[in-house]
Order: sequence, then C-alpha cells, then structure tokens
Amino acid sequence: EKMEQSSVTPKQPLKVQHKRQTDLSAWRKDRTDPEKSDSIHETPSKQDSLEEALSYFQNVEGHVSLKKSSILQKHLNTVETIALQRGLPPEAFIVLLNVALSGKLADTVNTRLLKSLIPASVVSEDSVVSAVSWLCVGKCSSSVQLLFLKWLITVFDFIEGKEKIRALYSFFFYFLQDEKMCPYVCHLLYLLTKRENVKLFRIRRLLDLQEKMGMPSHLQALLTLYKFFCPELVTITLPGKIKVYFKNPGGPWKAAIAAVRQRNQENSAVSRPLFLNAVQAQSRKRKWNSQLVISASSASGSHTEEDSKKNGVAFFNANETFPVEQLQTFPQLLQNIHCLEFPSQMGSVLTNPLLLHYINCSKDESIYLRLHYWMGQTLQEECPWSVADSNQYEEEFKSFLETIYKAERFLQEGFSSCEDFLCKSLPVWDGSSCQSQVLKLVTWMSLSSFSEMKSRLCDSLTKLFLTSSLYFKCSVLESLKELLQNWLSRHMIHQASELGSEDHPLNTTLSGVVSMVAELIHFVGRISTVALRLENYSSLLLHFILNFYSTVCDMYVSYSLPLLIMPPAGVFYPALLSMNPVNLNQLCYIMYRYRANLVAAKENEQSKEKVLQFKFSSKTYQEYNQYLTAMVGCLWTSNVFERDEHPQGLRMDEELLKKTTVQEFKTSFNIVRHPATMAYAVHFLQQACPDDTNFDFSLIKGKKWEWYLQYLYAQGLKGLKLFIESSINRVSRASPKEKAENVPEEP
Repeated sequence: EKMEQSSVTPKQPLKVQHKRQTDLSAWRKDRTDPEKSDSIHETPSKQDSLEEALSYFQNVEGHVSLKKSSILQKHLNTVETIALQRGLPPEAFIVLLNVALSGKLADTVNTRLLKSLIPASVVSEDSVVSAVSWLCVGKCSSSVQLLFLKWLITVFDFIEGKEKIRALYSFFFYFLQDEKMCPYVCHLLYLLTKRENVKLFRIRRLLDLQEKMGMPSHLQALLTLYKFFCPELVTITLPGKIKVYFKNPGGPWKAAIAAVRQRNQENSAVSRPLFLNAVQAQSRKRKWNSQLVISASSASGSHTEEDSKKNGVAFFNANETFPVEQLQTFPQLLQNIHCLEFPSQMGSVLTNPLLLHYINCSKDESIYLRLHYWMGQTLQEECPWSVADSNQYEEEFKSFLETIYKAERFLQEGFSSCEDFLCKSLPVWDGSSCQSQVLKLVTWMSLSSFSEMKSRLCDSLTKLFLTSSLYFKCSVLESLKELLQNWLSRHMIHQASELGSEDHPLNTTLSGVVSMVAELIHFVGRISTVALRLENYSSLLLHFILNFYSTVCDMYVSYSLPLLIMPPAGVFYPALLSMNPVNLNQLCYIMYRYRANLVAAKENEQSKEKVLQFKFSSKTYQEYNQYLTAMVGCLWTSNVFERDEHPQGLRMDEELLKKTTVQEFKTSFNIVRHPATMAYAVHFLQQACPDDTNFDFSLIKGKKWEWYLQYLYAQGLKGLKLFIESSINRVSRASPKEKAENVPEEP
C-alpha cells in the first residue's frame, strides 16, 4: 500500500516527451499534407482559427474570466465548433487536456473543454499520460477529475498505445478510495488489468472496500477479473454472473463521435479498408468499429519487428509477449501461442481468424470474460430498439451483428453474451430492425441456453411470427432449421470425441439433447400449423416448413440422434394436397427418408449390439403408417377417402363422396388427377396422344402409366421417384405377405 501512495506524491506535472504534439508548426505542416490530413475539404480559415485557439490555450495565464474575456470566448467557441464538425486532431489533445486539468481556468471553461475532446482519428498516449500527471498536483476540482475519467473510458480504444498508461496502474488504483470516482476507476482498471497487475495487497484493498460498500457490480467485475487471473489469491465466493458490470459513463462524446465519423465518411471519396496496423477513426462508438482494428501499439514488448520476421517465425521467451499486430500466419500462432497477449481492442478478435483460432483452443477464462463483457456492454447500450434515438445508427449496428455472426460461424458456437442479448431484446423487438442479423444470431444459440430461455424466446418469436408478413415467417423458419442443424452437428461432434468433462460446453446428456430437440420440433410444428391457416396455405410458406422437416426426418441416420418426430397433420395434409408440385415432391422425399430412418432404427433395435439405448415409440410407427396409407391412396390406389385412418385425415363416407357428383370417385384421385401433377398429365397427353383433344386421363394406364411416371421423373421430381420406388411399387407388386413386411411397424 505504501507503493500505492508513493505513486501520487509528485507536486509537479510529469514532463512528457512529445515534440510532435506540442509543436503547432509540425501540426500545421501535417494538416496541409493531403495524404496525412484526417479531415476532408477543410478550409484554410478553419485550420488557422484552430491553430490560433490552440496556441492561445497553450500560453494562457491563469484566472482568466470567461465573461470578461472576449478572446477566451472566441477561442473556446472555435474549439467547440470545430470539434463537433470534424473532430480534433491528435495534436490538440495534449494542449487542451493540460489547460483543462491544470486549474488555470474556471471549472465552467474546463468542463466545456473536456466535453469538446472529440477525436477525429486517434488520441495520443502521451497526451493522456500528461493529463494524468496533473491529477497528481490536485489543482482541478473533483467534478473535472470525474469528467476526465468518463472521457478516458469513452475514448479508451481510440488511444494510440496503452503501455505508458498501464504503467500508471497503481496511480489509478489509489483513486478507488474516492466513493464517487470508484465506479469509473474500476471500469478503467478493468480495461487496463493484466495478470501481472494482480497483487495480494490490491486484492486486500478491494476486499476492504467490499466490506465497506457491499458488492456493487463494478467492484464485483474487478474482483472477478482478478480471480480469473489468480484464483489462488482471490478465495472468496463471488455472486453469480450479472449481465452488466458497468454503467454507461455518459457524456456527450459518443453521439458527437458518431456524427463526426458519419460526416467524415460522407465527405471521404474512398473508404479506408480494415487492416492490421492501420489506425482509423471507424465509429461513433469505441465499442465495435473502433475495436475492429488492432493498432500497432495495442500490445508491445522489447522485441522488434525484424526479430519477428527472422526465419519466418518469432520465438519469445517466457517473460516476453508476442505482439498481436505482428501475428500474420498460422505458423506464427503455433510457435507463439504460449506468449500471445490479446489486444486492448477486444472487438478486433472478431475479425481476426488467427485470434479466433486462439480463443477456440485457449483455456484462459479471462479472455472469455473480457470478450463477453465487451460484447454484452456493446449490445445492451447500442441496440436500436432498446435505446432511444438510435435508429439513425441501425446500419452500423447491423454491421456489428453481422461481424458477431461471422465469428460465431467460424467458431461453430455462439457467444453467451449474445444469447443474453437475444433473451432480453427479443420481447421488445419489432421484427424489422436488423431482421436478418438477429435471426442469424438465433441460429447459433446453444442448446443449454435455449433450455433456460425457451419460454421467453418461444413466446416472443410466436407473437412476432404470427403477426408478421409471410416473408418474415419464412425467414424465422429458415433460422430455426439452421438452429436445429447446428445442434445436431454439435451432437455428432460430442459423440465422436466422447468428451466427458463436466466443464465442457458440449457436456449435455443424450436425454437432454433429445428432450430439447423434440421441444424445438414441436414448437415449429405448432406455429407452422397456425401460420398455414393465416397465410391461406401459401406454397412458399409450405416450402420452408417442409425444408425444416427435411432435417427432422433424417436425424437418426445422418446425425445419430435417436429421435424421429412426424410432422403434424396440419402440415402433412396441406402438403399432400398442395397444388404446387415442388411441395408434393418435398413431401415425398421426406416420407422416403422417414422410412429409411425407421427401418434403420428397427434393424438396430433388433440387433444384439446396443448402439443406442433409446427406442422409438409405437406412436411414431403408427403415425408413419397412417401417413403412408394416405399418400399411397392419394397418389396410387385412389382410395385415400376410404382408407385414410388418421383422426385428422381425408376419410369420408361414401354417401358424402357421391354428393360430390364426381364420376368414378373410387378410381379418380391419383398421381394423374392430383392437383399438383395434373398440368404434367396434360402435357404428357399432348405428346403421347396428340389426336386426343379432350384430355381423357383414363388413357394413362398400362404402358402409358409407366411412361407417365418416367415423364414425371424427367421433370426433376426426384423425391416422388424415391418415394414410389421405395414404398409404392414394391407394395403394389408384392404378395399380401410382402406388403405387410414392407411398411415399418413397431418391433
């Protein structure tokens, strides 16, 4: 603790070596260089006025009254105007921070100056260090110090380099004793903390504060990070995970940075790409676009770039860290994975495949903590439908969600903070803002998270699904299909690797997987049945529903999951009677795959090898046979109205059929007269019987029946072909005993 206090004893501000920032002539030269200029279409008058204002503040004497000094008013207005219009260059910050924190001017002026610190590109590290040195002197008021901390947190990821600031860790830690500053100091320390910063005396200080203040979220966050780094030192039990550790620091900077960025992008003729070692003013918000680039100073060490290029791979000892901005190849990652240190910009991880590889195999939980904290804060604060007056930034938020989705797809698993965001935001989502991106994120929800959040998620999706447009319904169904496929794929990975570790994310019992997958399938079946009625049995909607069941029907054979669930009657019969041949073809393929899976399950259950301990229920076999009878009667034997035994099927009394006035109704409804294939039958008759102008469908029999089938197959109806060859031809041509053996029954 003595070391803590000694770091704040200097009575004079630290002298910082920063020639370029203090030399206005150098800044003037840079501003006139079109390649180095940070703003576009600047007029000489604006440049001159800003230079004049900075020169004034650099040389201002103390105790200048704002009301009595028109010169001070003029230069203060100039700084504020230019900052809001196009942001300030890096060279301006050291001047304005020094004067604001030196106490030379009144708090009103100092506050206005701090609120004007809007970066056009980056903030130099030396300007921050110089500003912090003024806090040692203690000449500025506590309100100005608090405002400075808020600004520092907001622009943290715009700072060009962090090592010198990290050297002041003990100084910032000292301010934890200030009750008003404590939340913001904890936030700043959370951003700065490395493993070497975790010391026993600091943990004791935090525990003392915890006894005094309880366990506020900001203190819990810092203790949690300390415990991840050194669990042997932090022995107390911390409360469960909370979704938001730190409140938004507030202030006018975020909105101003957003406006400056948007204005600069509109004026820029050529957009600047995202590359490593590129420093750009990307966003109104430090939270994502500013973090998507790893700056050259984000991680530093004693090594040089030449050392890293020697023999193509850099080798570092245990006391050194490998700079992530030099990480360019996979061999580099493998050789230096033990000494790799993540950048301060956690968002840059999302766009760097090598870093994604690293977190995929790293066991360092602090990485996940930092990434999930950053992502959770960003999603909560910037969600357009949860934050007032944020609709103008929807496109930017879309880009951020798309970046998260691509990272999840790369890792083949979702982020827990993203799942928390979905659970919290879907109930208030309008279904239109960032629609595509939100539904993509749904596809990577983990099975365990869905189990915990299913009631809220399903209720929210149901309301949106049933009250939205046809195209939204199709998009939701496609997302749920991909969600199911992701679950099944991870189940296969789990089985192949036979992971039994309790802390592994795939450690879900087989019964748990079967239960959750079944719940998802039943949920889709319910909303699909209602949606078909609402949309008047749209062929497009039916296509997406059947796409979902094309995955369901093959779960046993393709994904080794002992589960088969037949589609509800509200889906099956509209597909069977659909006027669209695509829907009928889909249904035929699905029934073909159901048969293949049921036959495989029966063979497995009857074998001596106990591969799976689950057995399909008799209800599954019974429902399949009922559907199969209806399809055979509808497409082949024309007796669907007499033989269909499903409670919600097509069976009708003969008296009722006679009232339809359909001649030969017992032999009329088949693959020739089916509404989905009737157009094919007409075209076939035109080619096979060109003299018949009455389109007598009864002519399609015998050899012409076989020709007609080949004609249908040639039209691309492969599902129909597979179904007929597997379930109809063999039945129609087999003996009664063979017929009974062809249809899967309960073993």
